[in-house]
Amino acid sequence: MADHIAYTPTPGLTYDPSDPVYWDADALQAEVDRTFEICHGCRMCFKYCDSFPSLFSFLDDRHDGDVRAVTVEETAQVMDECFQCKLCEVQCPYTVRDGHEFQLDFPKLVHRYQAQRARTEGIGRRERVLGDPDRTATLARASVGLANVANARSRIHRIFLEKVLGIHRDKDLPRFARTTFTAWAKRRGLVSDDPTEGEAVLFPTCYVEHNEPQVGHDTVAVLERNGVAVTCTEGLACCGMPAWESGDLDGLRERAATNLDRLEPHVAAGKKVLAINPTCSMMLRREYPELVAPEDRERAGRLAEAVSDPSEFLWSIRNEDRFDDGFASTPGDVAYHAPCHLRTQGVGFKGRDLLRKVPGVKPSTTMECCGHDGTHAMKVEGFEASVRIGKKAFDGMQAADSQVWATDCPLAALQFGQHAGRRPMHPMSILARAYEPDGFETAVLPTEPPAQPPTGPIEESPR
Repeated sequence: MADHIAYTPTPGLTYDPSDPVYWDADALQAEVDRTFEICHGCRMCFKYCDSFPSLFSFLDDRHDGDVRAVTVEETAQVMDECFQCKLCEVQCPYTVRDGHEFQLDFPKLVHRYQAQRARTEGIGRRERVLGDPDRTATLARASVGLANVANARSRIHRIFLEKVLGIHRDKDLPRFARTTFTAWAKRRGLVSDDPTEGEAVLFPTCYVEHNEPQVGHDTVAVLERNGVAVTCTEGLACCGMPAWESGDLDGLRERAATNLDRLEPHVAAGKKVLAINPTCSMMLRREYPELVAPEDRERAGRLAEAVSDPSEFLWSIRNEDRFDDGFASTPGDVAYHAPCHLRTQGVGFKGRDLLRKVPGVKPSTTMECCGHDGTHAMKVEGFEASVRIGKKAFDGMQAADSQVWATDCPLAALQFGQHAGRRPMHPMSILARAYEPDGFETAVLPTEPPAQPPTGPIEESPR
């Protein structure tokens, strides 16, 4: 009879890729067995992605609950079905976050598995393309708009992408902007050679940089409206999450080093780093300190302390005189989707809270994964699951019966637009429009000033 699998950590527990044990296959397997055993007994996370239902099915239907009998192929399936939404870690009662002795972190275990496989088998062509959004966007822009036309309208092109790269033919893909956010920022005079200028520097994220620079424009407009001196810097790279999804540690570290080089002078000057995309703020704030090269750890820690979501930062100054609540129009009720990677940071939903500052806005909140989860929904094997898992979020937003939808995650917005019939706006975009009289159809009526007491002598009423 096999030895009982203890719940307490094995000697092979580590989430630090700089630790040689991280790359030990036997040490990883011992932690996989331990984690599977704990999850088998708990089963709280059955609803977040396909990883856990698959694991429980293997154990119940094939292996009579014996974790050690799970095959190599079955383990690979469990790991590959992880979306990296991180909701299981948020809800798990056995995590490092909660100070529990089991020290579970299933998403980091999956990353470790993927990193070992990538080191052994290499990085595939699709993973290299999806893992380098900056390069992909540069090539797309060189097509002078043809890439957007082909991605949206050419069935032959989409079948080609599916056959050659494994990108699902039916997945709506992000459009590429003609002009990058940074080019716009330079024209606006926001890019400065002096890192001491301003109180915050914007990390636009590769998505805002290449795909939806308007969200960046709106963020700058809202910050400036509230007296925030914001600057931008050239040469920033993708946060590295798309590369890390496939276990490409070198790709992640290369991009992280670039971002640290560019942002370190601003951090040293005492500025906040405002990352627009929740995935990117999560990477800079929670993942960089553990994943970057050892020589970069100290400055990664300093960067993490400086990182904030734009809404989070704006909320922090809401009681200051410079905070501007002079909204001129209102969208009315708003259906708000809480992104998974914002939830995992534990900072609250400040974008939603700011929307409450707009007269007439009473946001409803949907806290379900949309299913997009980075590049997963783009892949042939992930597309169907992304739609199925996202259905609860789609239904939740539709049930709110609001004309305007909101989410801080641009990929979630893409997912809702394709599968729920309405594309949410970023909270910063809603705020930017609400400041304008013609931003929304409903005007905000000026409030009557409170009645002032009479200042002259008070006459006695006649008896």
